[in-house]
Amino acid sequence: MTPTCAPPERIAVLARPEIPEGLDVARRVAGFLAAEGVSTVHGSLYDPDLRKAVEQRNFDLLIALGGDGTILRAGHLCAPVDTPLLGINIGHFGFLVELRREEWQDTLPRLLQGDFRYEERMMLFARCIREGQEETTFDVINDVVVARGQYVRPIEVEATLDGACIARYIADGLIAATATGSTAYALAAGGPILPPELRNILLMPVAPHLSVDRAIVLSEGAPICIRVQTKHEAVVSVDGHEPLPFASGDSVQITANQKSLHMVRFQDPGYFYRNLTAYMEHNPLINIKTNDRTT
Repeated sequence: MTPTCAPPERIAVLARPEIPEGLDVARRVAGFLAAEGVSTVHGSLYDPDLRKAVEQRNFDLLIALGGDGTILRAGHLCAPVDTPLLGINIGHFGFLVELRREEWQDTLPRLLQGDFRYEERMMLFARCIREGQEETTFDVINDVVVARGQYVRPIEVEATLDGACIARYIADGLIAATATGSTAYALAAGGPILPPELRNILLMPVAPHLSVDRAIVLSEGAPICIRVQTKHEAVVSVDGHEPLPFASGDSVQITANQKSLHMVRFQDPGYFYRNLTAYMEHNPLINIKTNDRTT
């Protein structure tokens, strides 16, 4: 890849402190960059002062250390202020993460030479309407999920497009996902995998009962409304965050977000399919064996 981007001059290196060695790896990455003349800070992804500095656009790049969950948290921090994101995987799973733990020392010099590209990931914007009032709005990287609550009973969910009903479900829930989210909960529910550059909205029911059990892929500009009908508790959750309770008649309105998540990539666009195959064949979470040590 020939140099195409201006090298970042101010970089924040943040890790999730719950991950063993996370803060130590962040310190070593920051030290490596500082030795090359880059202005860096490092620390916890939850540090309020560092988060405020990112929100004030004090950095050209945020490097996040962890797995996909860390990337989502970092993405919610940097996307609203158009700060690009680079992930180094020191977690379990890494559909979104660009570099493995053992790769960063060999690859970061390319970053400082401008030998990388930006990958733009579409985001969604969600408005939750509860009791007829707009209460909460969300920027969405992966998905919006409307689902049953603590009771193991299905709910009725209606999806409308421009006010016209396109599908009704009796199901455990309904997922509205981006292409990024198509490899998350929607994939576990049996949905299709969308290439990361697509700007579509994926609707995927969860455990539908005597209902349409296929995914629906909508265009970017499609304004979607998901409304729930239930005699018991339902919830809405965005990107796996703490769910909000939903009552019968409550809804969430979903549109394409004006902001996008910009991710640093060193690999060619075909990386997505290569990584996908590797993860499917060697999922680290299902290869853990109990009472069986291998070398």
